[in-house]
Order: sequence, then structure tokens, then C-alpha cells
Amino acid sequence: MQRLHLVFGGELVDPTKTVFKDVNDLHVVGIFPNYQEAYNAWKAEAQRTVDNAHMRYFIAHLHRLRQEAEEASSTEELG
Repeated sequence: MQRLHLVFGGELVDPTKTVFKDVNDLHVVGIFPNYQEAYNAWKAEAQRTVDNAHMRYFIAHLHRLRQEAEEASSTEELG
């Protein structure tokens, strides 16, 4: 089973929260086929922006957004 991960980040309004200052300015690093590659990309971006306390990067587990065993919704079946 392929477990895709999305790495993205951007500037936060407040470094103690996870609210982005401008969602239109998010940096999408990429989609990776496994956690290790996603982690390596996340770490590189986090280290690159370490001097900006408002910048944060995240790993989103895309494989957790879909449950393959569940029945598809009517809109998914249209595609």
C-alpha cells in the first residue's frame, strides 16, 4: 500500500498557534511516497527557515484522509 505524505508550510500569524498569515502564500514542498522522504523534505525546509520564528512546515498524512474500505460518496463516483 502506498502511503502518500504532503509537506507544506508558511508564515504563521502567531508562532504559538497554527493559523497561517496568508493561505494563498503557502509553500507546497511536494507529495512524497513515504514518511521518510517527507520527513527529509520537511527537515530541509525547517532548517532553511530556522531564523524566522513565524515560519512552520508540516507533514500531512494524505493516506489517512481516505479509507479505502469505506464506500465512495456519490461525488467520488462521478469522477
